[in-house]
Amino acid sequence: MVRRKLVVGNWKMNGSLAANSALLADLSAGLMSEKIDCDIAVCVPAPYLAQCQAALSGSALAWGAQDVSIHASGAYTGEIAATMLCDFGCRYVIVGHSERRAYHAETSQLVAQKTVAALQVGLTPIVCVGETLAEREAGRTDVVVGQQLDAVLALLDASDVAKIVVAYEPVWAIGTGKTATPQMAQDVHAALRLRLAAKDAGAAPMISILYGGSMKPDNAAELMAMVDIDGGLIGGAALKAADFLAIAAAA
Repeated sequence: MVRRKLVVGNWKMNGSLAANSALLADLSAGLMSEKIDCDIAVCVPAPYLAQCQAALSGSALAWGAQDVSIHASGAYTGEIAATMLCDFGCRYVIVGHSERRAYHAETSQLVAQKTVAALQVGLTPIVCVGETLAEREAGRTDVVVGQQLDAVLALLDASDVAKIVVAYEPVWAIGTGKTATPQMAQDVHAALRLRLAAKDAGAAPMISILYGGSMKPDNAAELMAMVDIDGGLIGGAALKAADFLAIAAAA
């Protein structure tokens, strides 16, 4: 089965109304003028979701959020409910990014609950998994990412497995300039697909598994040529229209 490639930009905590306006305009123009045959989206800080909705409605560029609450509503100051993301036209939401796990002590169980909350309202959760340099050097990559994914799968009905996207982001390759070799990344993606197959053999071949470790225009094609690498979760390069469009074109 040939899975359609997906390229998602994660703006992290970057942006301003003016800078976003210019970036979104450049991306929209590029999508209209260049031959890009993949699904493409940007996940932006919550204050800018309304700006994306206004600028991108009706375009080929989808948008989403970077986090979501496990709660539907209530006394949870600062949290953002999944239904609120839907109000602003979001298609995707990132859950379990390594920065949330590291800086906000998010557990795999919490990430699983966020995945469920997103699915319940029709959002597509991009479930992030990944290992640190110490874990890789200890030979624990498959164990670590497997446990992270298994925690999510344990809360999902078989019918929901096909509705998620998985993103493998080796923590040691984020923002460091280091990148897993295509074969290193492929090996982890293949192991993740086996985990998905153990939950639902029918769904596993259809699920997009993105690579999120410093994908750039000069390595995107080689990475995405791997059989189990179905696109990218792009950080820094997503803030430059030319780079992000070049990665999408490579898909």
